[in-house]
Amino acid sequence: MTITSTRIAACAGVVTLGLLASTAHAKETVKATLNNDTIQLDTGSVKAGTVTFEATNASDTKQVHELVVLKTDLSADKLPVKNGAVPEKQFKKMGEVEDMAPGKSKRLTLKLTPGNYVLICNQPGHYAMGMHVPFVVTP
Repeated sequence: MTITSTRIAACAGVVTLGLLASTAHAKETVKATLNNDTIQLDTGSVKAGTVTFEATNASDTKQVHELVVLKTDLSADKLPVKNGAVPEKQFKKMGEVEDMAPGKSKRLTLKLTPGNYVLICNQPGHYAMGMHVPFVVTP
């Protein structure tokens, strides 16, 4: 190998390592659509790391929604309810976007570790209407 060939090979190796490092820490984006009485996700599972939820209130009524991310091993439909809402303090609350008017969107970026999560709308009565969905973060 000549000096030029060695430099090209070294540069190619650095570029390859850079690409591998960037894919190992890839950011995930999840679209969450909050309808009248459901939450729909475009995926139910992502790899651990930085996750951005793009939440949209697609309600065709005048309902205000929110998206709350809770880490829990409880089933999405088995969370406790008190006075029409899930007592968030009983769970590891990762974050939330509050008070989205119909037609509005908000983003929430979190660093999530492997485990089970439940995404809910915790406006009074909305969880009981079915506004909850399981979510899994894999290693």
